Amino acid sequence: MKNKYFLSVMLFGSILGNAQETELKTDSLKEVVVTSSRIDLPFKENSRTIQIVTAEDIKKLGITNVADALQQLAGVDVRRQGVNGMQADLYIRGGGFDQTLLLIDGIKVDDPQTGHHTMNLALPIEVIKRIEVIKGPAARIFGQNAFTGAINIVTNDNLENSIIAKIQGGSFGQFIAEVTGAVNLEDSNHVVHFSKQSSDGYRKNTDFDNTNYVLRSKFNKSKLPINLISAFSERKFGAQNFYGVTKDFALPYEVTQASLIGLSTEVKRGNFTFKPRVYWRRNQDEYIFIRTNPSVYRNLHITNKIAGEFNGSYESKIGITGFGLEFSKYMIQSNNLGDAEREIATLFLEHRFELFDKIVDITPGVAVSYFSDFDNRAFPGIDLGVKLSDRIRLYSNVGYTYRVPTYTDLNYSDLETQGNPNLEAERAFAQELGFKYHANKVDFNVAFFNRNTENFIDYRRATPDDLWRPVNIDVETKGFESSLKYNFSLGKIKNQLNLGYTYIDDNINTDLISKNGINSLRHQVVFNYDIKLFKGFSQNISYRYAERTSRISYNVYDLNTTFRTKNIEINMLIQNIFNTEYVEAGMVPMPKGNVLFGMKYLFK
Repeated sequence: MKNKYFLSVMLFGSILGNAQETELKTDSLKEVVVTSSRIDLPFKENSRTIQIVTAEDIKKLGITNVADALQQLAGVDVRRQGVNGMQADLYIRGGGFDQTLLLIDGIKVDDPQTGHHTMNLALPIEVIKRIEVIKGPAARIFGQNAFTGAINIVTNDNLENSIIAKIQGGSFGQFIAEVTGAVNLEDSNHVVHFSKQSSDGYRKNTDFDNTNYVLRSKFNKSKLPINLISAFSERKFGAQNFYGVTKDFALPYEVTQASLIGLSTEVKRGNFTFKPRVYWRRNQDEYIFIRTNPSVYRNLHITNKIAGEFNGSYESKIGITGFGLEFSKYMIQSNNLGDAEREIATLFLEHRFELFDKIVDITPGVAVSYFSDFDNRAFPGIDLGVKLSDRIRLYSNVGYTYRVPTYTDLNYSDLETQGNPNLEAERAFAQELGFKYHANKVDFNVAFFNRNTENFIDYRRATPDDLWRPVNIDVETKGFESSLKYNFSLGKIKNQLNLGYTYIDDNINTDLISKNGINSLRHQVVFNYDIKLFKGFSQNISYRYAERTSRISYNVYDLNTTFRTKNIEINMLIQNIFNTEYVEAGMVPMPKGNVLFGMKYLFK
């Protein structure tokens, strides 16, 4: 394993030398503007650790969902409980699944019941333009749920007039059918998507039946553009061992329904840019302990979030000022968690100074939040960047983060678990130091990070006879990560190589027995190699190595083969080629040898 630790460093040295000799004519990331913050900046000018997953990157992998795409990123731990992202939790740099914020076109789709529902609204990949992954302390930019980072899914709002039909089938009775249509009119454009995904399951009680609808529209394009995003996702799935050891007689079954409606616009007046936004997010979660006899035990939770934001920026001689005001109202109705409401209001302010002919940039900022049921908090932070050349940037950032408990943490109860209404909110002070190298053929990044968390919420007990209870503990997390993307040609054959490595060390100050353990990725290696042997034909090989703090480790290899013509795309995806036995979350073994065949046709 020691050779793997230094693989990224050695590869970077050799590739960097080669990159000085020849360069591609185009640079796909050079013009990308990261839009998830109030101050819009080109990707390479940001003084934070940000990774971009483009639609082209996703297409090369041949995958069917966002969870599998994020698996390829260093520092991101996606813990799935089955094929097709069923069910998947997001962890960034050793945090908890409640500490990662998911956004869709800048809309925060967090759920007050539990972070397990974060991925319920992860959009189908056919409507995604790119995914922005922002790592490190992000509370001063996004608010209290961006404890360890944030992931923003940017939708594609300007496709050509077309209809894309896709059908896939494979192991475990998997069947996927999708239709995506795009219409461009004189003063509006629209993207409509419908998909159906189902499987018989790869082991007892792991079948699923998913339905997705998405509408993305832009109206009044020539004057004041109005953006509409509307999405609905229903997931029905067997949940064997999803939430701990399941009794032999039990057949847990879960049905979730997640919906989103959002409206936004952008107004430019002189040096001012205003970005108002309103949205409504609803989630319904029904859990049945024995699917053939729902009367034995059944939970039903309904949550709603209604929010409005007024964000903006102002450009002056001394830099760019970003500002924003956000109000969110959360509501929950539950036969287990009770009925409750929570209001959060947050004021954001930051300013980017550029000094010494734009060689140095400094961005201090603060978010001040009012919580109706917890103490009010301020989240100050600062980013610092030094441009050593057009290709090289050093950067550092420090900041405070904060997260109030979910209603599951506070109130959930069953025969083995008891919530804790006396929980304190989590808070942390995080620091990061990084280096970026950006050229036409090469992107390289390395970052060292440290996070001191007070009141981290984990489920623990003192003896085997006690109930599991969420308690506050202190955790110190430190580590580093590196990532490399390299495009090159061997003769006429185009290749792309992606390589990443993460090391995380957690120091926990309690002797209590943990239910699941923080179980961070102590060592993580991700490798992805894409090769185009001849016109229309490409192959992608993916490799992941994971060693958790529990010392459990595994290696997983995937292979995707794709043939493309002008209107037709045919692919074969094989996941876990060598039938590795491994677990990503809880006690749920992942499937072996998952094969998926697919065909996509483009009508114009």
